Amino acid sequence: MATDDPTARSIGIAPEAGDPPAPLDLRWIDPHQHTQSLTWNDRERFDLSGCRATVMIAAGYYWAPYRPVAARDVRFLWDDALRRARAFDHRHHYAQRVAVGVHTWANVEDADELLAVMPDYLADERVVAVGETGLEASHHTEAWPLAEQREVVREQFRLAATADLPVLVHTPGSSKGGLNPRDAHAYEEGDRNFTDPLFGDGSAGTKREAVEEDLTLAAEAGLPDKRVVIDHADGSVVDRVLGETDCWLSFSVGASWLRGIDAQDVAVAVEEYGPDRVMVDSDLIGAMRTDPFVIPRTAVDLLRLGLSRDEVEQVVYENPKAVFDLDV
Repeated sequence: MATDDPTARSIGIAPEAGDPPAPLDLRWIDPHQHTQSLTWNDRERFDLSGCRATVMIAAGYYWAPYRPVAARDVRFLWDDALRRARAFDHRHHYAQRVAVGVHTWANVEDADELLAVMPDYLADERVVAVGETGLEASHHTEAWPLAEQREVVREQFRLAATADLPVLVHTPGSSKGGLNPRDAHAYEEGDRNFTDPLFGDGSAGTKREAVEEDLTLAAEAGLPDKRVVIDHADGSVVDRVLGETDCWLSFSVGASWLRGIDAQDVAVAVEEYGPDRVMVDSDLIGAMRTDPFVIPRTAVDLLRLGLSRDEVEQVVYENPKAVFDLDV
């Protein structure tokens, strides 16, 4: 076989050393997305790119700052999520599951009413997690006092322990209140309508402080580490969660312009602590500029960054499958 380049001017297609990449046959699961606000086209993109399951957060009431959020509003959205999950399963080629919780991003009146009926929802076969919930530093329109948040979050942890379900723990500290002006258009709320922080200053310290309190509340509620998923991770909490607990850590990669998190952050955590308790999620929501292909895109980036195929599949597929006990 001739080895000389026959072109008049070299076109530089010399093969690199080593084997060529294997075909992409990715399987992935998205353990945190706001599917109620997404489109049919978004869900078709999941079909086309190897999605096996998604977990829909049954909440969206914090996007309605025009009046106080009542318990009946939240319960309506829980019911709607379960109804939609059944419909999505019949139209698409992945399993749609649901997480039910009282999110603390907006002050919910009469939250006790929701906590009283939550066990019945947790018994539904489509509900695979509690959440998202966790202490929040700032809110839409009206602040929710920390003492009240603690009671609501602790009780949800207790209910999860009783039901033997995992909890998706929302952590604050994204760029709320500090969006780059060039990206403000990508979030329909922009910097408007957020209350002043109840703790921290929106920096990395805010997230660390919230994680410490959430871990304390989980311990008080008897929720084991293996049932705790610390979500919206960044470098400020990696060592605390992966190095000092048995909790899971999930990186929300769906809006890197907002959180500054991408495949590089995931790769650093995996290289330091291994892939056993690391996940990625999209946190897709219709009010923000996001990418329905972000998880398979992140998987490809992780391969390019040097992680093995086994490590990548564990992060994007095997771990969420195990955490949420998904039959896919």
